[in-house]
Amino acid sequence: MSRPPARAVRSSGRSGVAYGAFRWVAAAAALGMLPAAAPRAQEEPQPRFSSGVQAVEVYATVTDAAGEPVTGLRAVDFQLDDDGRPQAITTFGEGAFPLTVALGVDRSLSMAGEPLRLARRAAEGFLRQLRPGDRSMVVAISAEADVVAPLDAPREAQVQAVAALDAWSTTALRDAVVKTLDRLAPEGGRQALVVFSDGTDRYSQVSADAMLQRARRGSALVYPIVLGRAPVAALSDVARLTGGRAFTLRDAQGLDGALDSIARELRHQYLLGYAPAGVAEPGRWHPIRVRVRGQETGGWRVRARDGYEAR
Repeated sequence: MSRPPARAVRSSGRSGVAYGAFRWVAAAAALGMLPAAAPRAQEEPQPRFSSGVQAVEVYATVTDAAGEPVTGLRAVDFQLDDDGRPQAITTFGEGAFPLTVALGVDRSLSMAGEPLRLARRAAEGFLRQLRPGDRSMVVAISAEADVVAPLDAPREAQVQAVAALDAWSTTALRDAVVKTLDRLAPEGGRQALVVFSDGTDRYSQVSADAMLQRARRGSALVYPIVLGRAPVAALSDVARLTGGRAFTLRDAQGLDGALDSIARELRHQYLLGYAPAGVAEPGRWHPIRVRVRGQETGGWRVRARDGYEAR
């Protein structure tokens, strides 16, 4: 079902939908007409909304009953509700939009030995799957969240930084998630945070609720991969509310498969933009609901950010 090139089109008053991250844009130009040709595959759609109107952009992932990405959908295939009110999609796109991703690797002492070795190997594989136009950073998680390879580092240098990680110190996992989201915040476009950890958190100053609220206010899709026998509730909630996906693995042998699944999802996403005229009340949380028409019981799943705080 795969459609390799990204495409971006205008939707004239039709409902549309998408998953994942959102960002606010203010534009002074009046709403433009459909361009004569779609942008190139590597370009992100550039929506222009009418003067004074704020726009919400949402990245969405649609998967079938087998968990594989569903491609080839159109704006009319989606329904998006903001505060329970159907919205008209004014910008729609499908494809592998440019990505800025932070890769957080728990290198605390509880990960020493085989778990860290396999986490390093899986992280290196994930970095090599990124497209040339994607940007990435590597964060070593322990008592601190140390950027060991920044966004402007060459990809091979980032791979080497992962390979050099050794076990060290204690774990402040929630603090690391918040600090990494803060580092991603100034970046534009599509963002994701992928975290490898055993889920142990002994020294964070940030509470689980504060981490959740910070993630909801941001733009990044969060993908926690936890090595353990049971899910970590706070990390699962962060994934669900940002439009990402949480993985719980009984052992590190499933890391490669989890990362392959995340990489496939990030290559097949939908972008939906709309102007919530009359509903975007500043300072209030606005819930978003995204659906694919006719698939309520068809086994398909749409993962998208659960809402936004109007600014």
